[in-house]
Order: sequence, then structure tokens, then C-alpha cells
Amino acid sequence: MSSEGFVRDLLSQADININGSRAWDLRVHDARAYDRLVREGSIGFGEAFMDGWLDCERADIMAERAFRIDLAARAETRTALLEALKVRLFPFGSRQRSFEIGDKHYDIGNDLFQVMLDKYMVYSCGYWQRAETLEAAQRDKLEMICRKLQLEPGLRVLDIGCGWGGLARYAAEHYGVNVVGVSVSKRQVELGNQLAKGLPVELRYVDYREVVGTFDRVVSVGMFEHVGRRHYRMFFDACSRCLKPSGLLLLHTVGILNEEAINPWFNKHIMPGVEFPTINNIVDSRDSSLALEHFHTWEGSHYDKTLMAWFERFHAGWDLIKNNYDETFYRMWKLYLQGCAGAFRAEKMRVWQLVFSKGSIPGGYAYGHRGHLD
Repeated sequence: MSSEGFVRDLLSQADININGSRAWDLRVHDARAYDRLVREGSIGFGEAFMDGWLDCERADIMAERAFRIDLAARAETRTALLEALKVRLFPFGSRQRSFEIGDKHYDIGNDLFQVMLDKYMVYSCGYWQRAETLEAAQRDKLEMICRKLQLEPGLRVLDIGCGWGGLARYAAEHYGVNVVGVSVSKRQVELGNQLAKGLPVELRYVDYREVVGTFDRVVSVGMFEHVGRRHYRMFFDACSRCLKPSGLLLLHTVGILNEEAINPWFNKHIMPGVEFPTINNIVDSRDSSLALEHFHTWEGSHYDKTLMAWFERFHAGWDLIKNNYDETFYRMWKLYLQGCAGAFRAEKMRVWQLVFSKGSIPGGYAYGHRGHLD
């Protein structure tokens, strides 16, 4: 069978046509793409998309259809094994390489993220249970986290992987706490400290393992994916070391049901070294002093809506930032945001929030001491 015939047959299994009329059909602008897909698997697909050889109006729907029948597993070449091996041999979560994810992803440009994100610049899943806008979904998520942490004025909070300090600012503004945030992105820290001016918030450019001092609360939102499975125990050891007795740790992370290698194209071009945890990964790696008090799983629709909202803002604001990027970047970012939306829509991944206590809590843990979010 020719490369074109193989690709057509493969995509037809997910009801995706070549050069069809539907929004999720794949358009082929360069016939060389067929051999590239067969030879290089998902990396070949993603790079052909970036180069303009391939296109799709609604890559999110195309991705959802592909994920629902696990299309990549039927077609993937040894590329996936090679990329997975690279992660194992040269783990990004190691102390020596912990800052590289900042350089390669989060330092792309603050202008990009300012166009794409909400006013708090929260680069993690919003909570859409009652929200109708991105701003409302991120505000509800931040409020939920603060309530789960049972924040009170004067408490000292450590935010591991603080981003641009959105959670830190929200918690300081609405709950009167003092926050130290740590990030491996220079640009995040620089802009975040500017945005937090006048608040009891300090963002630091430092690896989480280097933090000294103790805190009443520790929180980490959307950073655990960069830790790496071989470093999970080290992460929890650091959290326990920084947490006062009876303190609380909230972990917010994307999760998967079974361990699997990351998509090779995503690993190469978007977030190198990312590994999504399983529940067993998390619970089995926790420090013995940390007791799981609360577990909350969010269905994939929450991140689906978040990613599509980010894409809509990115697309609408492209003219404002395109002088700092190029069309290849636009196509890469489109495939990233819409492709991930499709994965969550197909329920391939979930979002989890876990609350741990250090030692015993007088009276026990009760989420929502100021009321639950609907």
C-alpha cells in the first residue's frame, strides 16, 4: 500500500477524510506529507502541520476523534520509543535541568501569554462548573483553591511553580496571606513581581528544592507535570520539609489513568520532559508525614473549555504579537492548544486536586469552611 493509501485508511477509522469538506477533515497541501507521516509518526505529523504541508480548520475535533479510538497507537513508529528513552536518560525534572523548561516554554514571551490568558495570567485549567467566561472560570478555580487551603489572614504560603503569580495575588488580595512563589522562568518572575507590587507577595527564580524556611500552607498548580516520575518523592520531601505541623498542601495536576510516554511531537516542540502522573504515582510517592485528606477529579470538559478559550484569544490577538513570532509558530500553537483540547474532550486526561495534611489537624479537615463552590 502507498503512503497516501495507508494514511487515508488510517484516518478513515476515525471518520477523518483527506481534503474533505468538514471542519475536522485533514487538508493536505503538500503530497510529501504522506511519506513524512509514515516515516516519522506523530513528530512527522506535527512538523508537517507546522510547515503548512497539512492543515485542519478544527484540529480539536480531529484530535478528539483520533484519541477516542487511540489512532496514534495504531500508527506510531519507533519515534515514540526514542523520545521516551530521551526523557528517561536525560530527565528534565533533575536539578541540573530544572530550569530548561522555563527557557524552552514559559520564557517564549510574556506578550504571548498576556494576549492568551485571563487578567490573573493563570496558565492552568479553569473551573467551569458555573462559569461562562475564562475570567470567571479562573476566578472560581482560585477561590476553590483558597477555600481548600483554609486560608486566613497572616498565614504564610509557599506557591511552587507560581507562574506569573496569579494565585499568589488573588490569595493576598482576598485572604490577607503572605506568599512566596518560586518559578524556573525568569520572565514569569520579572513580570509577576511587577504585577504584585504593593502586595505581600514575593516571587523568586529558584528551584523548589532550594527553598528554605517553613510555611503554613504549600500549593502547587500545574507544575507537578514537570517534576518527572523519578523525582516525585523528592518533590513531596521538599513539600513536607517546608510545611509546618498541621499545615496543608494542595496539589493541582493533570493526570492519566495508566503510565504512558508523552506524545513525541509535544515533547519535542511544546513542553520537553513532561510526564503526567497516575494516582498511584502520586499516593505512593508522598512523604509518610503527609496524609491525603481530600481528592477532587475534574472531567476533561474543564480543560477542553479552557484550552479553546486560550486559542480563541491567541487567534484574536495574533496581529498584536505576530511581529515577535512567525507563521510556523502560529500553526504549532494552534495544533498544541486545539490538539490538547481534543484529548481532554475524549477524556484521555483529567485534572486532579489533592489536599494533604502534615500530621493531625485539630478537629479534622473540612473543605469549604466558607462555603462550597457550586
